[in-house]
Amino acid sequence: MGAAALCLGMVHGALALEARIDGLEGDVADNVRYYLDDLDAAQYDRRRLEGEAVRRTREAMRVYGYYEPRVRPRLDEQDPPRYVSLAIDPGPRVVIEVLDVRLEGEAAGDEPFDDTLGAFPLKEGDPLVHAPWDRMRSRLANLALERGYFDWSFTDRRMEVRPFDQSARLYLTLDSGQRYAFGDIAIRGSHIVEERLRNLAPFEPGEPYRASQVALYAQRLGQTNWFSSVSVRPRLDARRELALAPPTLGWWNVVETEGDAALPQAPSSRTAMTAGPRLSALALDAAARLNAPERPSMPIDVALDPADRHQFETGIGYATDVGPRLQFGWNQPWINRYGHSLEHDVFLSQPEQQLSGTYLMPLDDPLRDQYRFQYGLRHRDNEDTRSNEATVELARRWEFDNRWVQTLFARATYEDFTQGGEDESVFIYYPGVSWSRVRTRDPRFPTWGDRQRVTFEYSDTSWGSGADFLRMTGNTEWIRMLGDDLRFVTRLALGAIETSDFSKVPPSLRFFTGGDRSVRGYGYETLAPRNEEGLLRGGQQMLAGSVEIQRRVTGNWWGAAFVDSGDAFDDWWPQALNTGAGLGVRWISPVGPVRFDIAHPFDDEENSWRLHFAIGPEF
Repeated sequence: MGAAALCLGMVHGALALEARIDGLEGDVADNVRYYLDDLDAAQYDRRRLEGEAVRRTREAMRVYGYYEPRVRPRLDEQDPPRYVSLAIDPGPRVVIEVLDVRLEGEAAGDEPFDDTLGAFPLKEGDPLVHAPWDRMRSRLANLALERGYFDWSFTDRRMEVRPFDQSARLYLTLDSGQRYAFGDIAIRGSHIVEERLRNLAPFEPGEPYRASQVALYAQRLGQTNWFSSVSVRPRLDARRELALAPPTLGWWNVVETEGDAALPQAPSSRTAMTAGPRLSALALDAAARLNAPERPSMPIDVALDPADRHQFETGIGYATDVGPRLQFGWNQPWINRYGHSLEHDVFLSQPEQQLSGTYLMPLDDPLRDQYRFQYGLRHRDNEDTRSNEATVELARRWEFDNRWVQTLFARATYEDFTQGGEDESVFIYYPGVSWSRVRTRDPRFPTWGDRQRVTFEYSDTSWGSGADFLRMTGNTEWIRMLGDDLRFVTRLALGAIETSDFSKVPPSLRFFTGGDRSVRGYGYETLAPRNEEGLLRGGQQMLAGSVEIQRRVTGNWWGAAFVDSGDAFDDWWPQALNTGAGLGVRWISPVGPVRFDIAHPFDDEENSWRLHFAIGPEF
């Protein structure tokens, strides 16, 4: 079957008529070839084939203002013909004599409409080209719907072409009518308190309608993860009628939808007439204007289906830092009518095993204001670090209009650990604050994005905590594209701990560098100060940076070159940083980029190179 389809495709390509054009060039010639591209010579006799070729050529030239070309076709001698030679005298070109474009109604003062008219590239005296004219008409119609002019119509739409006079007269008048405002929001199918859903709306009833705000509302409802399906749409209802004979309505005015919010009702011209004197048209129009609302409103219908209460996911991965890794998640996206959620995660790898959970309590603005309660149990056995850790945390989160997220938290941690051969156990509880922001386009393999995070944590023995310290960390990562095939990735991380007794600071808060996401060419968390026995004990300060350039090789395959440098240390500023450099390959898989790197460590005498392999999104 596949071979037969391939043969048919080859036969079709073989019978397509090739156009050889003399007398035209540029866009006009290309358009003629496009019009003749699917002309199958086998479907016509030679005379009809010539006539069809001439007809299509004239049609292709007309959209560029050539209405009276002389076309002389000549077919080759094969049967069926393989090509047609067209000798074309384009003749005079039609010129725009009159260009009359008008806006009536409230759209006359609406900036996007004025910008559309201002961007129209043709003027009186220019050769006629159909495409810009058609694009402007379509753009005006789309703007009318996007910006809430639901009663719009083209009251004049003419293109008068006079080939004998080589002139054209273009007339276009858009009567937008009044701009609608957002009306009531009618919500169906929700299991969440409606007030919380209304708070997600980026508009208030009475504000001018914009379709982009409706789309944003649907996006925000989807981001809550409370629903399996979300539909947000304006109620375009045929019941809206005018007192006088209504104008011609487009399809968008007659689509029937369902909903509970009330529509403004105008007096109907279909009301049965009672006996008595008849009102004149002027009187009826005046009465209708008195009773009509100042601005019509468009109700918004929201239809929702609840998400499953229990969702499970598993993940398998591999990275040279931790080897094979397995993750299991149990997520409850809503557990009550206020939208509280609960999730549990299990992470398993050779050096680390972790169980964690998060209880999320959204506030009035569910996506931006939240309380969060977290717990975690973790066991680590890596290099010279052995630790068992238990943590609970209560946090308050705010997201600002500039997309920065502020988090205030209070954390309590018990950690029993052995670091560099020294045993210790400590119970600490301390507050902290962080500011973070993530911006990205296409999270799977960002073509543009950046991520920043700054955190301050403070513990003091005066309130009973087992250690005193001030810990500060900062991270930034940037991704930018140059053209379509060149990608730049840069990272910078730094940290510092001020303390009177570093031995009381648990390993989870100390600094280590090296590995896939730090300084490639070195083992995972092997760069840090060591004690007299040569065992890692972690650093009080940390600095690590990376510069990487990637170039597309073909399709989803990219090559990479990078330089990483960094270290963890005790005294700021270090005398030297460990540096690694190398080459890599990136493949954009359905689950994110697969990264394979070969790195050379310049400051490791025992190893001349190291392989790094990782799967998953960069942000």
